[in-house]
Amino acid sequence: MIKVLIADDHALIRKGLKQLLDDTDDMRVIGEAENGMQAIRMVEETDYDVVLLDISMPDKHGVDVLKQLRANRPQLPVLMLSMHPEEQYALRSMKAGAAGYLNKQSAPLQLVTAIRQVASGKKYISTELAEQLANGLSQGYQELLHQTLSNREYQTLCLMASGKKLSEMAEIMSLSPKTVSVYRSRLLEKMKLKNNAEAIHYAISNHLIE
Repeated sequence: MIKVLIADDHALIRKGLKQLLDDTDDMRVIGEAENGMQAIRMVEETDYDVVLLDISMPDKHGVDVLKQLRANRPQLPVLMLSMHPEEQYALRSMKAGAAGYLNKQSAPLQLVTAIRQVASGKKYISTELAEQLANGLSQGYQELLHQTLSNREYQTLCLMASGKKLSEMAEIMSLSPKTVSVYRSRLLEKMKLKNNAEAIHYAISNHLIE
């Protein structure tokens, strides 16, 4: 029996995932976390076979939670779930040690297959991610500017490009507007961009938003 922990801040999504997995013969959801710190604590206290981890957590970015889980339990496979398209976070997640990355819109069957695959010690690569990796290889894997950003700086860039105002970004990231401004300044400096308009143009050109 594959023992699963679901870490997602939306109760309805957790309920839907639990129902789907509990209806599957070989897996059971034995833990639910509604934020990143709770997920880290639960993994320290209980043995799970797979963690399903949402990237957009209210307290700590999902990729940062992933890094902490990998540090505490290197053998535990973590499957990242996200509303974002693969272009945004898949490579970043895999580089940080995720066993796989799935868009929340993926078919339920894909999720069950992914859990079985990562529980057996393999990586799960969706068709979309495989295509991205192949494109990267054909381009000689040059480091794109946005790959030098921290997770919070990268999240700021994606939200800016989605047309969010500073106050909206602060609310989504559960941070103060002042802190978000610091991330914005840092990302412009790191990417050698002059202003928001250039950052938005870059994000659209590199398919970082849908």
